[in-house]
This record gives sequence, structure tokens and C-alpha cells, in this order.
Amino acid sequence: MDTTAPRPSTRTVSGIGVCAGLVAGPVVHMPLPIAEPSPGLRLSPREDHHARAAAIQEASDQVTADLDADAARATGEARGILEATAAIAADPTLVADAQRRVLDDYLVPERAVWEAASDVAEQFEALGGYFAERVSDVHDIRDRLVAHLTGRPKPGLPSCDTPFVLVALDLAPSVTASLDPAQVVAIVTDGAGPTSHTAIVANAKGIPAVVAAQGAHDLLRDGHFALVNGSTGLVVADPTADELATVRAVAARSRTFDGEGRTKDGHRVQLLANIGDPSDAEPAARAGAEGVGLFRSEFCFLDREQPPTVDEQVTAYRRVFSAFAGRKVVIRTLDSGADKPLAFLTSDDEENPALGVRGLRTALRSPELLDQQLEAIARAAAAETAQVWVMAPMVSTVTETEQFVAACTAHGLDVPGVMVEVPSAALLAGPILARASFASIGTNDLTQYTMAADRLLGSLAELSDPWQPAVLQLVATTCAGGAQQGRPVGVCGEAASNPVLAVVLVGLGITSLSMTARAIPDVAAVLAEVTVEECRELALLATSAETAQDAKARVRSRLPVLDQLGL
Repeated sequence: MDTTAPRPSTRTVSGIGVCAGLVAGPVVHMPLPIAEPSPGLRLSPREDHHARAAAIQEASDQVTADLDADAARATGEARGILEATAAIAADPTLVADAQRRVLDDYLVPERAVWEAASDVAEQFEALGGYFAERVSDVHDIRDRLVAHLTGRPKPGLPSCDTPFVLVALDLAPSVTASLDPAQVVAIVTDGAGPTSHTAIVANAKGIPAVVAAQGAHDLLRDGHFALVNGSTGLVVADPTADELATVRAVAARSRTFDGEGRTKDGHRVQLLANIGDPSDAEPAARAGAEGVGLFRSEFCFLDREQPPTVDEQVTAYRRVFSAFAGRKVVIRTLDSGADKPLAFLTSDDEENPALGVRGLRTALRSPELLDQQLEAIARAAAAETAQVWVMAPMVSTVTETEQFVAACTAHGLDVPGVMVEVPSAALLAGPILARASFASIGTNDLTQYTMAADRLLGSLAELSDPWQPAVLQLVATTCAGGAQQGRPVGVCGEAASNPVLAVVLVGLGITSLSMTARAIPDVAAVLAEVTVEECRELALLATSAETAQDAKARVRSRLPVLDQLGL
């Protein structure tokens, strides 16, 4: 089955593949959202209005408890998403407003919740940035509250006796985070983007996924089979017997990683794991990851009223350093702000938090937090044998680099690096890497800032594609700056887990790729089939393209091995 390009057909639809894999299964649609309660519903004078108002608080407590329980069972990115949704559910503002509408306006509780949530969502939209990104969470909480108040099943995944392909217009972050790969074999959405929560969690869980597949919801019918190619973004309704046989043949293959990433001619490319929580470390180590290319440290800080102590941080960091004894672990200092606000640190008056005080900018504004974190990292590193590298997020200037390098040096941390997430850092890679020991490119944010497109908006999915030639050219510029200074440049964004794009990144000069651990065998398999010179030729094809679609098609057309590998 040739899946290198979408076929014009009434039974196919194309989107953006965000997690590699070729699978098929029966279609199950997400249930329709909770219907809006009628505006005319009012309480009778004989009812106990205070008791009905109290029911809203009871519903909020139950919804929060359910989300907290889901978060406790989750790990990494999924856990963070569920905790963020639970925090919104626990916020007393929405509950208090809804209760006031019951007591003052005599609205039935479910209508009161609906109107209060609508006001909160409008306020979030007006604030923009991080708050606008949380509107889907507000709607999710609203629907859960209304369902509880009216005795309906809570919104969430449908049930099915067999594993299925989940089809939705879009998915709430809390739903995505609770997906079970044994139950959901693939995800197809009309909305969401390639760097949305849906894409990130699908990748982490290893669920083949296609997002921004406009028309999929109407084309794919409940109970009918669908074939999903998470690499090409092609979705086929009612696949033929031959197409299903291809899927079965791909599923029968087992790929493993021998612990050393390299091209066909032996050019070394470190294949590392992204770690969002210490509990992710052991599974990644068992999967054979050569090390950790991104250890997100903010798990220690989120959902707290006060920052963690140095001792608390040391204990958490040592779990990851211990799991990768003798191997490289790149820990990122606190990346707060924007979509990761902290109660004790983040300002709530920024009109556009994504362009505000976030990442290293937060640390430089509160130097005691950075000092404490670097002390904890140094102590944890001294107690273990991992090769600890430290990098700062959201670096924009040479001066910021110098400040961070000096702070690391003061704590005896001798491999300080920077994340390249904004165009200015890519363009200044030469002088920045004359100071820093390495760079790691966060392709999610680099794409967002290069294309001026919120990475969580499905309506901008086409712009949020890391295959955009402008983004790839900035990656090339960063690699050139690294080569000029003799410094390694890695990628730790979602792009690293795409086996086809990985070939291009290596051709641009990337020395390491960090990804969800489950993606490593696929990336290793493709790299092992091409020489480094072929990688460079394909990189030139991609960067000289005029569109993301053209760049992707050019590269795939030159990699026939993808069909053999089922990618």
C-alpha cells in the first residue's frame, strides 16, 4: 500500500500526522457535547434555593476529585494537563458566580453553571495567551458540572468492547490525557494542531494520531473500519482487504533499539528521551535511550503555593540521574509562565503571556529561585554518576546567555546550555554558543514564534507544522552557529520523534534527537537506512521548498524505505 501521499478519493481525508504508526480499527465517535440548558429554566418559589446552590459546590468537589484521581494515575505531560484542569475545577470563582445566579436570579443550577462558565470563557478569550488556551478546559469543566447536576454520564471517552479509532472534532485536554493505548489504537481529529496537547500526549503514549483532518468527523462512520497513517496524515474509510493485510503485516513487526543511534555509514546521532516527571525515567532507561535530552524540572514547582525546597528538588532530580547512571542527562531549569503559570511567581496581568515573562526571563526576575535550583542540581549531580548538563529555556540574547552561564559556573555546573525557541536565538547562535556549551532546539515554540501562530490552535495547524521551510532554515542557522563554535546542537521538541523529519534534522547538522522514549526505535530504524550525505541532500530539498506540504512530500518521495518500515 503506497501511503506516501494523500489520494484523491471520497473515502480518504488528509491531516497532519503527529505520531507515527499504521493501524486500523472500528470507528467510535466522541459523544456530542453536553447540550446547553434552556435559558428559561427557573426554580420555583417552593424549592430550597440554598440547597440547590449548595449542589453546585458538591458537583465541583466531585469533578475536582475525579480529575485529581485521574492525574494521580497519569505521568509526564498527561499528569500536568490533568492537574491544570483540576486546578480550574477547584477555582471558587466559577462556583461562587453560579451560586449567586441561583440565589439572585433563581436559575436552575445547570443553567447557572453554564452562564457563569460562559462569562469566564469570555474573560479568558479577552486576556489572550495562556488564558485563551485554557478556554477548552473551562468548557470541559462546565460540561462535567452540568452532567453531574443533571444525572447524566460525565463527558469523556466512549466505551467499546474492542480497541477502536477515536474520532472527534477536537479533544479536551483532560480527555486526551486519560487515553488508554490498549483501548484507543488511533486518534483522528478535525481540529487541534501538531503541537497541541492532543499531539503531545498521543506521542507520549504511542498512539498513532492525525490532527487537523478537516472532514474526518463526517467521513468516518461509527462502527465502520478506518485506516490511520500517523506518519503521512492519511486516513482511509472502509479500507480494502489488501490495505488491512498491510496493516497486519506492519503490526507483526517488532522494532527495538540497540542503544546507539547512527546513520547507515556510521555517523553518530544520539537518541535521547524526553522526561516530564521522575516516574518516566526508569521506563525510558529500559527502552534503551542513550540518555535524557530534556528533563523538564517544572514538575517540582507546578500546583504549589510556595516553591519547593532545595532538599525536595535534590531528591526528585536524583531519581532521574540515578536511572541514567553514567549517561547524559540534560535538565532544563524552570520553564514557567505562559501555559505553565505558578501561583507564587507568575504575574496575572500580562495581555499576552506567551510573549511575556516566561522561561529564563522569570528566573532573572527572581534570581533566588534560579540560585536554589542550580544548587539542587549541583548537589544531585554530585551524588550520582550521570553526566549532567543544564540548559535555560527561552533564551533570546547573548547577554541572557552570559548571565546563565555565569550562574551555572558559580555552582560548579560546567556544561551550561541554552534552548533555542525564538528566532533571535537561532540568528545569534554563533555568539550565543561562543558562551554556552551546547544548544537544544525546542521546535514547538520555535515554530510558534517563527510563524506567529499559537501552537494550541487547531485553526492554525497548517502554520504550526515544524516542516515549515522557514523553521527548518532557522534550525540550519542554529546548526551553522554550533559548527562555527564546535558546539553540539540537539532537538528536543516534538519534531525529533518524527522519523522522516529526523532524517532532515540530521542533514541540517543536528547531533542529538530527544523524544518520547517509545519513538526511538522508529527513528533509529529510518536513520540506519540512510547515509549522512543522503540526510544532507534531503535537508536541502526540504529547506528549499516553499511550503511545509511540499517539503514533506519531497523528502518522503526519496525515502522508499518508509513503506517497508510501515512509516
